[in-house]
Formats: sequence, structure tokens, C-alpha cells
Amino acid sequence: MRTLTILLTFFILPALYAQDTLKVMQYNLLYYGVTTDFCTASNNNINKKDEYLKTIVNHTRPDILTVNEMSSSPAVHQHLLDQVLNTGGIYYYRKADFKSVAESQIVNMLFYNSNKLVLKNHLIVQSFLRDIDLYELYYRSNDLESGDTAFIICVVGHLKAGTGTSNENYRKIMAENTMDFLEEYKEEANYLLMGDFNVYSAGEPAYQEFLNYNNPSLRFQDPENAYGNWHSNFAFRNHHTQSTSESSNGCKSGGGSDDRFDFILTSASVMEGTRSVKYIDDSYQTIGQDGNHFNTSINALPINTSVPYDVLSALVANSDHLPVVLDLEIDKILDIYTTDRPDKLRIAFANPVSGMLHGSLQMDKPAILHFEILDMMGRVHYEVSFMTQQGMNRITIPLTKMRAGNYLLRITDEMKNSRIKKLMIL
Repeated sequence: MRTLTILLTFFILPALYAQDTLKVMQYNLLYYGVTTDFCTASNNNINKKDEYLKTIVNHTRPDILTVNEMSSSPAVHQHLLDQVLNTGGIYYYRKADFKSVAESQIVNMLFYNSNKLVLKNHLIVQSFLRDIDLYELYYRSNDLESGDTAFIICVVGHLKAGTGTSNENYRKIMAENTMDFLEEYKEEANYLLMGDFNVYSAGEPAYQEFLNYNNPSLRFQDPENAYGNWHSNFAFRNHHTQSTSESSNGCKSGGGSDDRFDFILTSASVMEGTRSVKYIDDSYQTIGQDGNHFNTSINALPINTSVPYDVLSALVANSDHLPVVLDLEIDKILDIYTTDRPDKLRIAFANPVSGMLHGSLQMDKPAILHFEILDMMGRVHYEVSFMTQQGMNRITIPLTKMRAGNYLLRITDEMKNSRIKKLMIL
């Protein structure tokens, strides 16, 4: 590939390309911000958890983060946003408003990348034992003004824990209430059903309610295709999400990795991509699960190399659950003018251009940025990385070897945030 000489630097910009990708993460935070007689300031300290979470989030960098077992205090929700997500130069995360009907001590919450997404609606789906929340998001696409964009509906639940018939029946009731609500709300949509389901096998009534609901258009699919009796079953060691530790510290459950409690299920439209949102094959992961630590701590021998050591240590210390993630392909183009970034960004260059692109931009701090020129099929023709300078930056991009036509100039920062400008070469 030929390199492109660019005498400049750019500003950190929101993500945009012909087919964008969103990373979704679901995580049980283990009594985040909640003090009980078993989860205390000593064995579940929120300030320590903040540091663990920053390490985990910096590794995964989700666009949508849904959580369980969070304090019902809105101040704690804001604390996580300010002390974990919007730190280290990151500014774009927002949270959902808080609603509560069941008045549980531990609740769900959603955080999202506001450069790419807008929260349209938040509803309580059901409130038996604990609330299950519905969050409807839409993508900041460039055809938004004409009423066209991509919607994603996250349904987040924490089902009743425990073994035995009575607990299975409680989970079944919560699942039935959820599916009945969705039938009234919207039969066909880009649904993600996610959370800590506390189910021990694929045969449990709650799980079956989700996958084999009587209305076929509302049935969910499991991207992992891992059906069976998950509990303490070596055959499903690659799919277990709990526990991260063999021993308990009084707050965390022990027993090692032997249960699959945490899920992201998808509607058929997401699996098939019929509504501008598509699951990317093989992108579903349990972060920190290498399949080699059945019934033991995930950081025990043999060495777990599925994630960096600091991330592995943070996963063990933060919660007894592992987060699950997947990637979605969005068949839309992000509107470059719909960012609510607080910084002022000024970019100027002549367009159309012939021979040489000359431009300028004002920067408030240095940054390393990666530049690419793509054709309208998304193929990269030139790329180069540069260190920016504070203040005014001059741009000089030679285009003499480029054929005439329409192109895209894409600039990406170290956090994988990108922006695209249209470019016509004469």
C-alpha cells in the first residue's frame, strides 16, 4: 500500500464510516455502590472498583454498556459516569435516566457513546421482584432528518437467583412478563435481551420463554449457540461467566468458573441484518474466559492469556461475574455534524480539489491521529499516522496519483473514534 505524506495533525473526532461498528457489553457489577452486611466498604470498596472498571472499560471500550447489581442511588450512577467512563480524555459517555417501580436495592443501568447514539426512550418492562428495563436508542445517522435511522432496543434484566423449582418459577414469571410487554410494545425490532439471567440450563422455563415464545416474530436467538446444561459442565467451560474466583471474600461467590448466568440474546432482525443492524459473526465473547479454568479462579494456573494481565486481575477483583460482549454492524453513515462534543472543532479545506489538498484546523491539544483516504466502496487507498500539535495545523495532502472521483477522508484517534469528510478529486 502506498503511503501518503501529510504535513499536519487533526483533532479527536467522533466515529464515522460507511458501515460503522458498535460494541455492546453486559456486566454484573456486584453490588456497585451498595453496602450490605456481606458486601462492605472493606471487601467491595467502590473506589477500588472504579479503578478495576476503568481498566476493564479501557480494554473493551463499549459503545453500549448495560449493567446489573448497581446501587439504586442516582448519585452512584453519576459517580460511575464521572469517575470511570468519562476519564482519561474520554468525554462522550452518557447515562440513561433512572426509573424504579420494584424499589430494589440493586438495579440495572445503561451507559452509551453519545457521539454515535441517542437515547429515545426508557421504560420499565416488568417489576415482579426486580425491574426489567427497556432502553431504546437510535444511531446518529446522516439521514436522520428524513426520518430514517437505525434503532436498537436493549432489554436489561436481572432474574431471580437460586436453585430449585420455586426460583425457576420466579424467573419464568419475570420472563413471561417481559415477553408479554414486548408484544404490546413492538413485535419486530432490533432487540438485545441482556443481563444476569441466573439460569442453570437451556431447558429452564425462563430461557425457553425467550427462545420459543409463542409469537415467532419475537423469539430471541443465542449467538453462542451453546445449548445444554451449563452448570458445572466441563463441555461448556468456554461459555461460563461465573464465578471469577474459587474462594469467596464474603461478597463475591466462590466455586470457580462453572456457571453461564450472563447473556446477550438477539432478535432475528439483528442476526439477519434486516433493519440496518447486524450481529457480526463470531464477535460474541466472554471477556477473560479462556476455557482452561473450569471450577477454579480465572487467574489461576495455567496462565490465562485471553486478556492482558492487568485486565484479568481487574476482572477477578471487581466482580464474581465476567462481562459478555458482541459487535454490531450498522448499515448507516454517522452524521458528522450531530456531535454534542463540548470542544469547538474548526476544519477547513477546499473541495473539490485537484492535485493537492490544502486545509487547516484548530486544535486545543496534541494527539496522534491516523488518516485514510477511501473510495466509496470503503477500500483504503492511502493511510498514514501523525502526531498533532496544539493550535493551528496546516494540511497538505498530495493527490496526484489518485483518480478523479468521490472519496472519503477518515481520521481516527487513539481511542478508535473516527470522523469522515467527503472529498471530491477532479
